[in-house]
Amino acid sequence: MDEEDASELKCHLLDLPWEDVLVPHVLCHVPLRHIASLQRVSKQFQALIQVYLANCRSFDLSQIGACIPKEAFCTMLRDNKVLQNLSLQNCADWVTDNELLPVIGQNQHLLRVDMRGCVRLTRHSLVAVSLSCVQLQHLGLAHCEWVDSLSLRSLADHCGGLQSIDLTACRQLKDEAICYLARKCLRLRSLSVAVNANITDESVEEVAKHCRSLEQLDLTGCLRVRNQSIKTVAEYCPKLQSLKVNHCHNVTESTLDPLRKRNVVIDVEPPLQRALVLLQDVVGFAPFINLQI
Repeated sequence: MDEEDASELKCHLLDLPWEDVLVPHVLCHVPLRHIASLQRVSKQFQALIQVYLANCRSFDLSQIGACIPKEAFCTMLRDNKVLQNLSLQNCADWVTDNELLPVIGQNQHLLRVDMRGCVRLTRHSLVAVSLSCVQLQHLGLAHCEWVDSLSLRSLADHCGGLQSIDLTACRQLKDEAICYLARKCLRLRSLSVAVNANITDESVEEVAKHCRSLEQLDLTGCLRVRNQSIKTVAEYCPKLQSLKVNHCHNVTESTLDPLRKRNVVIDVEPPLQRALVLLQDVVGFAPFINLQI
């Protein structure tokens, strides 16, 4: 085979069918940070990447969120109307309602949205999610102190199929809002209301009685939660797998022990185990103790 024939057989990457081969079978395996870099290779690559971004189902900025300019975010998703998963973790320094609202408005099939730590957003973004993304199943709002009762009510009214929500350190929320969420979102399997001193037994009992499929419950730092609501959780939530009650000083072992016997993972060790760990730290070894005495 001479050089002329060989040159005719050469196939360049961009010669492959874009929408049938490159987009669904090649670019989907390329990390987003490299996708962003490929746009700068040539005009052809820029066009290819725009086709890919218009058709991608998942857009996860958790790895590069702090580095990407907000203008690039808007450009990359301007043509996408099929997103199912959007993660804005680590975008706290720049993402605001101005950038997010257009993306939410044109992506009504979103199933998972992660806005953890996005402190520059406002309640308008949560309302937009609730109105546009009625099929939403998973929502991360940890450390979003702008979440208030009215925006959470909007979410509960429109996203009844919600399965998990992280409201860690959303300190504006009180019992009334959590109870309303529980009554509307009966399919909840995972809930965190950690680090919120406003939460009391009223919220926990309402969640337990309405969300019977609950598997994970995080009450870390909910100082006003007591034994009675944990007993209600044990009674009404047979599928519970994980319970976090660290720093819940009014929850005692007498309430947790029945859950341990059901193999529920609890983040607080039994008193004897804690004592042994403390003793080991002090004396440098774990002594033998006859537990049958």
